[in-house]
Amino acid sequence: MQTTGVEKICGQVIWYNTHILPKVSLEFFDLDWHYSCGGVHGSAPGRGRAHFLFAQGYELVLRPFRRGGLIGKINPDLYIRTGATFSRPFREYCLLEWMYKNKLPVPRPVAARYSPYGLCYRADLVTQCIPHARPLADILLEMALPLGTWSSIGAVIHQMHALDVHHSDLNCRNILLDSDLKVWLIDFDKCRRRKSGGWKVQNLTRLKRSLDKENLKHRGLFWQNEAWSALLAGYETGTF
Repeated sequence: MQTTGVEKICGQVIWYNTHILPKVSLEFFDLDWHYSCGGVHGSAPGRGRAHFLFAQGYELVLRPFRRGGLIGKINPDLYIRTGATFSRPFREYCLLEWMYKNKLPVPRPVAARYSPYGLCYRADLVTQCIPHARPLADILLEMALPLGTWSSIGAVIHQMHALDVHHSDLNCRNILLDSDLKVWLIDFDKCRRRKSGGWKVQNLTRLKRSLDKENLKHRGLFWQNEAWSALLAGYETGTF
């Protein structure tokens, strides 16, 4: 059954999940409008600061697309216009929807907006909030995880790779654990499905590098070699 609706309003294109939103408007992406409705209840740090909302009866996350690095200081949110169906919000929305339908533990996509501005565009993405979930990096500052949880992290990455999904920024802040220590993967901007190859090992190497970096930054991080061994074991077997 088709679940994605499309609205074109004032030159902007919005894709939305019709099972969650019976209709959508430009105000839905306006943070000030959500504040006026009392629907904003926090935000998460990062380049593209995510805002936590309560709207339409759902806990949601609104993430405006933002540039990083030096270019982000000059141009924080404009991208070269390539057409709506080739835009970053549409590609991430579609990938999330496909992964969600294929039982990967990722946020459910709710809506995406493509907003043309001259030769460029701005973009936003809304997903369902994962209740009581926190980044792996933050949890490791407070507690050691059971080796079984590390094995589950590896198994979820295996599950993603088995579907040939390349996560272009797999790091310890894009892996979340909820209050039951269930593993979730987030932030699929610039990610895509691709033919199986050496990029899968590179994904794991990138994750290991991010954990080592956190370990250098924070003395006392609950991170040891046996944890990584358990993750790799879970990845090899692909079982939880």
